[in-house]
Amino acid sequence: MAKDYYEILGVSRDASTDDIKKAYRKLALKYHPDRNPDNKEAEAKFKDAASAYEVLSKPDKRKKYDQFGADGVNGAGGFGGQGDMNMDDIFANFGDIFDNIFGGGGFGGGGRQQSRPTGPTPQRGHDRQISLSITLKESYEGCNKEVGYYHLFSCDTCTGSGMKKGSTANTCEQCHGSGQQQFQQGFFMYSRSCDLCQGEGYIISNPCATCAGQSRKQKFDKFNVKIRKGISSGTTLRIPDKGDAGLFGGPAGSLLITISVKQDNKFQRVEDDLVTRVTLTYPQLVLGGQLEIENIDGKKEIIKVSKGTPVGNKIVVPGKGFERIRTRGSGNLVVITDCHIPKKPSKEAKDALKKYAEIIGNDTDEKKGFFKMFF
Repeated sequence: MAKDYYEILGVSRDASTDDIKKAYRKLALKYHPDRNPDNKEAEAKFKDAASAYEVLSKPDKRKKYDQFGADGVNGAGGFGGQGDMNMDDIFANFGDIFDNIFGGGGFGGGGRQQSRPTGPTPQRGHDRQISLSITLKESYEGCNKEVGYYHLFSCDTCTGSGMKKGSTANTCEQCHGSGQQQFQQGFFMYSRSCDLCQGEGYIISNPCATCAGQSRKQKFDKFNVKIRKGISSGTTLRIPDKGDAGLFGGPAGSLLITISVKQDNKFQRVEDDLVTRVTLTYPQLVLGGQLEIENIDGKKEIIKVSKGTPVGNKIVVPGKGFERIRTRGSGNLVVITDCHIPKKPSKEAKDALKKYAEIIGNDTDEKKGFFKMFF
């Protein structure tokens, strides 16, 4: 009489796929041949658990099994029937299960370790990071800047193989290419990196003399990078393939350039606006008029000063600020008004100011009589 697959795994008929997998892992650990050498009963239970898992872990097979029993899945693919699975089938089809249980590479004996391909495994190179300082004007206009830095290049002598020309890497004799060594301590088995090949699974017997088998050499690199208009301080640019070369022919990393924008004596950036201050005389603030100023890029801009403009007023020139990178358009040029106060006015200027004070009076509109002027 055929055994019930749910009973073999010790789960209910409505068990989830995760519960079925957990149950199988537990039984595979308990009845694994390496833990039960020459134990036919344990081997039989190990095979039964694998047969049950093969069916119940697959929704289509599980549905047929629930409807028709073992006869519904026998001969329909997989392993055919209960109890006829051999060890090679089990380890070939459920290798991921045993890798998770035993840390990869099988479980010690039986010749079931998964060997790596002979030779170094290509690996991506590390990213490099540098800082680049630019002026506020350069961030406004955009620019081309030369950057120079050290990073790892693929070795020219061995073309990144790490070996002398004509030589090859050999599979490590100690770990047989797995990169892992298996050990038993009492009942438990454990693994660690092979100490002969340092976990690589291979040995380079004839390393390249130029790079000492490392496949790369450090050199100084220099090239131009384009800085687009409107870039702000703290922005990081990614330049592909300008980081360290990959190990043993792997892809190169990227160069990350962090932008730092210097302060300017006359202009400053506020979000996408370009802000500056203009100093006017008192008559200019009172009477108003047009004024020509120079933008940060040297271009002339005409601004209108309204009559009675107060100190600290903002005059906006639309679209003359920083170009927006993530959206269309540009910020504004914002001109803040200051007033020039002469420290040593001439006698004629003093007399004129006194005359003006007599005309307009000494009281402000807000609080008449609060102030009193003394000459």
